[in-house]
Amino acid sequence: MMKRILTLLIALIVAGPALAQGGPLRLTITDGVIEPITFAAPTFEAETPQAGQLATELTRLVAQNLSGTGLFREVPASAFISQVNAFAQPVAFADWRAVNAQALVIGAVSVTGDQVNVKFRLFDVFSGQELGSGLQFAGTTAGWRRMGHKVSDAVYSRITGEGGYFDSRVVFVAESGPKDNRLKRLAVMDYDGVNIQFLTDSSSIVLAPRFSPRGDQVLYTSFESGFPRINLLDVANVARRQIATAPGEMSFSPRFSRDGRQVIYSLSNGATTDIYRTDLDTGQHVRLTATPSIDTAPSLSPDGSQIVFESDRSGSQQLYIMSSSGGDARRISFGEGRYSTPVWSPRGDLVAFTKQNAGRFHIGVMRTDGSEERLLTSSFLDEGPTWSPNGRVIMFTRETQGADGASALYSVDISGRNLRAVPIQSAASDASWGPLQP
Repeated sequence: MMKRILTLLIALIVAGPALAQGGPLRLTITDGVIEPITFAAPTFEAETPQAGQLATELTRLVAQNLSGTGLFREVPASAFISQVNAFAQPVAFADWRAVNAQALVIGAVSVTGDQVNVKFRLFDVFSGQELGSGLQFAGTTAGWRRMGHKVSDAVYSRITGEGGYFDSRVVFVAESGPKDNRLKRLAVMDYDGVNIQFLTDSSSIVLAPRFSPRGDQVLYTSFESGFPRINLLDVANVARRQIATAPGEMSFSPRFSRDGRQVIYSLSNGATTDIYRTDLDTGQHVRLTATPSIDTAPSLSPDGSQIVFESDRSGSQQLYIMSSSGGDARRISFGEGRYSTPVWSPRGDLVAFTKQNAGRFHIGVMRTDGSEERLLTSSFLDEGPTWSPNGRVIMFTRETQGADGASALYSVDISGRNLRAVPIQSAASDASWGPLQP
């Protein structure tokens, strides 16, 4: 049983007294029941004849993004008393209060050739005030979804005070074929499963892709040589190279350093498995652990000063933290069962992990000192957590049971609520959530 619900993990009830006094729309963090913010998003104005369909699609994308967080609930258009027919027209706040809309998003779209411009405004309905100044984004018609994600991020951030995560991408392993002969290749997609692009073919097994801090490169483990070796791939041109290791050694579980210039990973020479760091520019290798145990799955803290990893040095898989320069490690997991695949949160306050106990797998989080462990999911097989850029959502792999079982990607809020499948048509696993796009 969790000791208490972490206040940073739940968002929730609109601050009624502040609104009544004309204060800005904000979420109050509370230990109470989650009550989503209600918002209205009338169809954005089409400022040019070519913009009609795109304005509708952009509006729907913004509404779907916000609703999909579980923190917001859309007021249906059928309940609207008034409409917003022009971007600059005065807002009839009384009409929106009457339908219980707490926030109002209005926008306008113009299209010239293959160029599109999107602008929006956000209002606190109860105070009758605009939240921040209006923003606009420009791009191509082919990239309209990115502009919708950027609008969603801005709305989300202005209401919650947190950074957004909609304009981000996820690299993952796309799977096909029967369970006993699964073909795997690297792919990248938008956070919501759209715009899938393949980065490798299925000629060899690939595992554990990891985005670089800037989202322009991917580390992954390949069995192309017959042994696990780490490759570095450039996302833009799909050029790749192998991270050099000694003959006969196997390298796996890679992650970038916070500046993207180094790689931390596990290296096995048959007798031991230890954690190493390699400089991508010089090729210099540094051994960080030296024990007879299996030390693997390293993940750096946001400030780069510490590494969390899994090890069986105590007799079973547990989580440990050590300095990023190596040295003594302290154990942070003490619950029943086995712990693996730790990942430090972008905020630096939590570690996500996979836990196996009593025949079930779980995705969980704990403080970096091991306290306040909470399990967010439970199933036949849940594993491999990865954090959204703002540290609010965790994506992971869930595999179904049986000979026909398949892997799929799911996401869950760090409060343990809003468990959702990522809508991908094929099987998928090993996700790594990249940063917000520039």
